Amino acid sequence: MLKAVILAAGKGTRMKSDLPKVVHTINGKCLVDYVVEAARGAGADEVCLVVGYKADVVKESIKNKDVQFVLQEEQLGTGHAVKCAKDFLGTDGDTLILFGDTPLITADTLKRLLNFHREKGNAVTVLSAQIDDPTGYGRILRDASGNFVKSVEQKDATAEELASHEINSGMYVFDTKELALALDKITPNNAQGEYYLPDTLTIIKEKGLRADAFALESAEDISGCNDRQQLEEAAEVVRRRKSGE
Repeated sequence: MLKAVILAAGKGTRMKSDLPKVVHTINGKCLVDYVVEAARGAGADEVCLVVGYKADVVKESIKNKDVQFVLQEEQLGTGHAVKCAKDFLGTDGDTLILFGDTPLITADTLKRLLNFHREKGNAVTVLSAQIDDPTGYGRILRDASGNFVKSVEQKDATAEELASHEINSGMYVFDTKELALALDKITPNNAQGEYYLPDTLTIIKEKGLRADAFALESAEDISGCNDRQQLEEAAEVVRRRKSGE
């Protein structure tokens, strides 16, 4: 069993629009529809959207109607968003956690993530990538041998930790049972006062289970659309991919 939870509750203030961020379109298709298709293409049996801001608009706008919805009334962090979908999760199989504003994620990349996760016997695997300017992103920290140590949010990172250019994309695959157990243990003891999903990595690792990061060669697939410029850049990539360039 593979499920997918797609976080789609944000307002998207930087889009300078009243519309929820995930219903902005590329080639007439909502951003979140691209993500649903990638999840389905990777083998997700069930898909759940965590909605919040103008939830009804999101429900009406998306083309993929074969999805479930849960409401996140307050935006209290990514961990809180996934907690809202706890009844959907259950305890069987694996669960993908994805973002509704990343239209460039592909089924192929998610399949590679899943294969890595299963071959390594991981309880959780985060999708990561090296980028030139990691400002604003959570950082992946590794030891001298290249083994995953932890993920830390920028606001909570030390100067040494901020030197890492490997970023946490916010996309994961979890053993569903371990995700459900870890969600009960996360707390808002951080600079933002929010429930961080990356804290589940440490919780799972401290149980003696495997937490790891799967690094992509290019960050293109994990690029989000936070403003009009990024939306146009993503649209350009979609056009390029369609034309097979």
